[in-house]
Amino acid sequence: MLHILAAFIFFTRLPFWRLTEVPSEYFKNIVSRWALVGWFTAGISVLVLYASSLILPANIAILLAVITRLLITGCLHEDGLADFFDGFGGGTSKERILAIMKDSHIGSYGVIGLIFYFGLLYTLLSCLPIALAGSAILAGDPFSKGVSAMIINRLPYARKEEEAKNKTVYNRMTTSEYLFCLFTTLLPIFWLPKPIYFLATILPIIVFYMLTFLMKKKIQGYTGDCCGATFLLCELSFYLSITIIYTLI
Repeated sequence: MLHILAAFIFFTRLPFWRLTEVPSEYFKNIVSRWALVGWFTAGISVLVLYASSLILPANIAILLAVITRLLITGCLHEDGLADFFDGFGGGTSKERILAIMKDSHIGSYGVIGLIFYFGLLYTLLSCLPIALAGSAILAGDPFSKGVSAMIINRLPYARKEEEAKNKTVYNRMTTSEYLFCLFTTLLPIFWLPKPIYFLATILPIIVFYMLTFLMKKKIQGYTGDCCGATFLLCELSFYLSITIIYTLI
């Protein structure tokens, strides 16, 4: 239970830390519980989406749902996405990319990347009926986190542990952690209303392998910012797939 609590403490900004003190070593194994945290963040976001859609236009309800997750997570993943765009956009060597990503200032690549990301996210979800948008979020958030969690099994950490932003390097998953991650990743897919929407899981996996290939080539590993960026881009590709399927059928 402490591993799960550690994951909720790290991946959200809600005061779970008040429940009990969690030793620092437990935070090395939180990535396998990332998808489970996605159940929570998606659930709260969709609750806001459905409740607000009863009294507000659908596009406003979607915007409120997006804002809700930003507040819950403290923009943790979005910060990583901005740093990822800055680093890989402006860096020409491993050392330079890592240095840019560690810089707390946001650059032009990060700003432009976030603008396009939020624009696509809002537009894609707005193209869907509220019920389908809610189902897509309930499935896409934890599924994309689970897929992205596999980065720690696929790549080594690109920095030295003492150079990590949070001073923690994640351990590779054990067999039991891998199975737990797989279960919490795949189960939410059944929120989707029709089996044909299961095809939306293909593109995020492709995006994951493309991004990890790029990371391996450029920095020979991953960082925490890479984790956040991979999640958001996989999730965006999931919603893109859902929108394409909805349009075609």
